[in-house]
Amino acid sequence: MRLRLVPKETNWDFFGKTKISVGFSALLIVVSIAFFLIQGLNFGIDFKGGTTIRTESTQEVVVGDYRAAIDPLGLGDVTITEVFDPTFEENQHVTMIRIQAQEGQEAVTADVVRNVEKALQQVAPDISFVSVESVGPKVSGELIQTAVIAVLLAIGAVLVYIWLRFEWQFAVGAVAALVHDVILTIGVFSVVQIKFDLAIIAALLTIVGYSLNDTVVVFDRVRENLRRYKKRELQDVLNLSINETLSRTVMTSVTTLLALLALFVLGGDVIRGFVFAMIWGVVVGTYSSVFVASAVLLRLGVKRDWSKPDNTAGNQFANIDA
Repeated sequence: MRLRLVPKETNWDFFGKTKISVGFSALLIVVSIAFFLIQGLNFGIDFKGGTTIRTESTQEVVVGDYRAAIDPLGLGDVTITEVFDPTFEENQHVTMIRIQAQEGQEAVTADVVRNVEKALQQVAPDISFVSVESVGPKVSGELIQTAVIAVLLAIGAVLVYIWLRFEWQFAVGAVAALVHDVILTIGVFSVVQIKFDLAIIAALLTIVGYSLNDTVVVFDRVRENLRRYKKRELQDVLNLSINETLSRTVMTSVTTLLALLALFVLGGDVIRGFVFAMIWGVVVGTYSSVFVASAVLLRLGVKRDWSKPDNTAGNQFANIDA
């Protein structure tokens, strides 16, 4: 017997409470923007500036021990990552240690670096600092600007693609869903104050792609059904299309979430922020594909002047674009 997360055939009305769903999304957007303006984001070293230290040792790296040695120094945000490379020798253990910029200083001072080295020598006596590199406030500011541009360009490219692939009404609906997802993701990071760094920007771009994929699947079925049922109301066609793709949508989201939850629990602190963003993005992306993108499309309407539908089962898909 096959496992089904949703019944094989559903006939749920997704637009019976459109005002409630749209109002709920609008409320979440307002709250997200308010938290962002009032509380801001907990920017990581990538955006605040800091110093990156590359270390080498013949002893196996235990990140917890490294952190326990550095924490008493009171350096603020410190990220410790073990580096893996197939070219490394068997007894070559490399780590990257990122220390946030200290208040009133462009970079971590030489005295701080020496203190860190002394502290780590208690854990690995033969440890050596291969390189020490600093990111100043100017560079970190440029990274913020570049990250914003990357997200905006991704959303703009989606707008153009959907416009060419479908119609402009579909494009507006898809972009509205993407903007909804990005704003809510930034909002939840502002609320919970999880560290916001370049990995989260990568997660945002991944969320854009995931949400777009789900939206395009629904829209493709909408376009197909608009050709097959020319006399049906648009709301009925949208409901039918969402119900027909619901099983696929739920299965994809659940299987993705299972993998992400495993990473969140077992992946460690280094990727936890990225995985948290992805989990949240999958949830809101699935929601927006159904309740935001389709609601915008219903509001804008869409022209119904395509070629005549085929009546026979054998050629009912003949007019669908490749």
